[in-house]
Amino acid sequence: MAEDHSIDDIPENDNDTDGEESFAEMFESYSAGMKENLRIGDKIKGRIISITDSAVFVDTGTKADGVVELEELKDDTGVLPYAVGDTLELYVVAADESEIRLSRALAGVGGLDMLKDAYSGGIPVEGKVTQVIKGGLQVEVLKRRAFCPISQIDTHYVETPETYVGQSFQFVIKKLTENGRNIVVSRRDLLEAEQQKAIQAFMQTFEADQVHTGRVTRLMPYGAFVELVPGLEGMVHISELSWSRLEKPEDAVQPDQMIRVKVLRMEPGKKGPKISLSLKQVDGDPWDRLPAEIQPGRQLNGKVTRCAPFGAFVELMPGIEGLVHISEMSYTQRVHKPEDLVQPGQSVTVVVKEVDTDKRRIGLSLRDAEGDPWAEVSQKMKPGQPVEGTVEKQESFGIFVRLAPGVVGLLPKSALSRSAEAGKLEKLKPGDAIAVTIEAIHADQRKISLKPRDTGDEDAWREFKPDSGAAASNMGALGEQLARALNKRNKE
Repeated sequence: MAEDHSIDDIPENDNDTDGEESFAEMFESYSAGMKENLRIGDKIKGRIISITDSAVFVDTGTKADGVVELEELKDDTGVLPYAVGDTLELYVVAADESEIRLSRALAGVGGLDMLKDAYSGGIPVEGKVTQVIKGGLQVEVLKRRAFCPISQIDTHYVETPETYVGQSFQFVIKKLTENGRNIVVSRRDLLEAEQQKAIQAFMQTFEADQVHTGRVTRLMPYGAFVELVPGLEGMVHISELSWSRLEKPEDAVQPDQMIRVKVLRMEPGKKGPKISLSLKQVDGDPWDRLPAEIQPGRQLNGKVTRCAPFGAFVELMPGIEGLVHISEMSYTQRVHKPEDLVQPGQSVTVVVKEVDTDKRRIGLSLRDAEGDPWAEVSQKMKPGQPVEGTVEKQESFGIFVRLAPGVVGLLPKSALSRSAEAGKLEKLKPGDAIAVTIEAIHADQRKISLKPRDTGDEDAWREFKPDSGAAASNMGALGEQLARALNKRNKE
């Protein structure tokens, strides 16, 4: 059962001044934790202590609580995204001993005094862009016309100011003269202030080797600039855009593209930190995960990246290139320089000859992908077989004759001298047709010996039997051939 107490039950205090001093100490202790009186224009950070149907009350850290209209805090869908205990950042727009009025920015209908308060206190005001005028934009602020220079509407260069017309933003008043008839505002100052806060928060945890997602803002011949957070950019050098060789950054990225980049290093600069980034290193070095299909004997498709005097480089996959030496370019034609056969950017089929992961070298062959024409020579050609060919070139020791693409035989001077048409054959030029007979084939050595079509064996005379009229009629020609053969043997 609860006990009842009367005033008589309260023990007397021998010294009333002690009680007064205790109360004064408690009040002073309470007041010590409070802020001094706030002024119009001050920006405060306060915790929501209660929410009503029309207002939100905020602990301002002073003896008086702050109040902000509920409608001002609702989002675009009309919902209040805050709850009791959340922290808000607001501006003081009015204050007295009993109440502090708070706002995100000054808006609505306001008099000159409110404009002056916003100007002197740096309080943001809400304005609506109404039209594009010479040098900038016309903005309606508190039912008054204001001017925003084109350079002050955003943090970047504005090419199409028309896109801002009809939109409402927050501005700060930069100039207020002629009793409010001349008002100049800036949105850029507010944006840059927000950017600095975001940059400071970002830099607190920023370090090398981190991977971040950013937006490509602009391209230069030497690389791409990437925005990590608004107002903070890093640069990806063209050599760090791709493991492949690039002619220009546009071959890898495009403006406004979102990409993942790795932080390489950060150095201090006059206008802020200089941040070096890499796009290619996000996924690591492709040589560390060389595909299994890149092994000797495999036939692959690739793209010619560049030509050198000694051969052509072919990209098999991003960052993985191999070399087609000039000796491996063709079986069917003599290649004096790689550009005679391939050009950068051309797609080709190659065969992997060798792979050296330690030296990061891959040997490739174009001609093996086309097939070796000598592989079927023994099946298609036989000694004694007459063939048609074209003169490839004349040398002092004989004539090189092209019998098929990539297959060249030699008509030696010694065999040429046995021909009745030796003089005529010696006058042939490259590209001229020539009729020859295969004398010997050495496919393993890629050699074919030829002889003129009208030249027989020296044993042909021994096999000659002059008992036919047709044979007798050819006696003169055979006699000449025999004489030349015997004369040549005597000289040897």
